[in-house]
Amino acid sequence: MNRITSLFNIRYPVIQAGMIWCSGWRLASAVSNAGGLGMIGSGSMDPDLLREQVRKCKLATKHPFGVNIPLLYERNDEKFKVLEEEGVTIVFTSAGNPSTWTRSLKDKGFTVVHVIANVKFALKSQDAGVDAIVAEGFEAGGHNGKEETTTMVLIPQIREVTSLPLIAAGGIATGKAMLAAFALGAEGVQIGSRFVATPESSAHPAFKQMILEASDGDTMLALKQIGSVRLLKNKFFREVNQLEGTGASPEELINLLGKGRARKGMLDGDLDDGELEIGQVSSLIKELKPAGEIVKEIMFDYQQALKQLTNSDL
Repeated sequence: MNRITSLFNIRYPVIQAGMIWCSGWRLASAVSNAGGLGMIGSGSMDPDLLREQVRKCKLATKHPFGVNIPLLYERNDEKFKVLEEEGVTIVFTSAGNPSTWTRSLKDKGFTVVHVIANVKFALKSQDAGVDAIVAEGFEAGGHNGKEETTTMVLIPQIREVTSLPLIAAGGIATGKAMLAAFALGAEGVQIGSRFVATPESSAHPAFKQMILEASDGDTMLALKQIGSVRLLKNKFFREVNQLEGTGASPEELINLLGKGRARKGMLDGDLDDGELEIGQVSSLIKELKPAGEIVKEIMFDYQQALKQLTNSDL
């Protein structure tokens, strides 16, 4: 047991990231049943759909699970009300100011974790009263920090300025990477990309297959002027890259992005014109595996790597 497993009442300090269009009740319940903390990603959901997902997850697992609520979207007050009514007490907030909701959520009995990508927001999260911090490095998929700080640099930076329980994210898909994050000061890991390539993920099969075929260099940050996001390189990415290269304004980029690009790519499987959010670690993912098997594999790999280092002659 450590502070992360105690905080969430879970067996392993492995948290499945709440990913837009990819993490519904099936994935969240599978990870929770395997001993980690499953997470419903509510960014693509209206309050009614979130309630449906929460109820299905409660039927599928008796273990704790959480909900990620990106603060940049609307109707968050309604979503928090759904969680309160349904008895879900673990909330991961992201993409916004932690001071906006943390105090009111804590007063209602929620455990609140905020996702950050720099020291400034780690300190803001601490001042807001969060229970833990997810420090997400530059390698991560989806929305990302403009600073482009890698996980190996970010984790010790955050550990130096706060004693809060710390969860590492970005570029982590194996037990060895988990051990490295722990050596730098983390007490848990949040994993996204590896769980997209599972049968339980709601991502489109064509998107999952593209992840399995990804090589190093096949992802890159884009759309920095309107919100940095790591994408697989496809026709849409090349259009964005070309437009950014000409010095396009934020308005021009927003016009190109339009509406529904993420759904088109990740849920509907349009590999040309869709937005395909995934991390750098996709180049290490070569096989579709059940989420529960991945959790067990990560913990076994962690223990073997720890033994190897402990027995080292260094």
